[in-house]
Amino acid sequence: MVKPMEKPAILIGVPDATSQVPAALQPLLNRIEEEAIPVQTKVIVEDDVVARAYQAALASRLSVGIGFAGQQVVVHYKNLRPTQPLFSVMTTSNDQLRRLGANAARLVKGVPFKKIDD
Repeated sequence: MVKPMEKPAILIGVPDATSQVPAALQPLLNRIEEEAIPVQTKVIVEDDVVARAYQAALASRLSVGIGFAGQQVVVHYKNLRPTQPLFSVMTTSNDQLRRLGANAARLVKGVPFKKIDD
């Protein structure tokens, strides 16, 4: 039996099937969706947040993955080295999260990034 292809989307790696994306990351998700790029979660069993983001990028048909742990949010791209993500920030700022989400979407679109720091 042929498995249907997953819809192209930025993948957010969650550590296990019971994990959910925290409500604090909603600004990041909203901004990705405002840029008209779909986003989905996928269970990726990796303790390290950078490794989880990289594995999400490898699994994504759009080649972009996101990982999170506490206040750290990582955006990774499949063509980068596994230990060198595109963005890795420690933040609770809704504005920074929105810009990080915009940049994840812009990576897919191939347009210039927004500055993340305030």
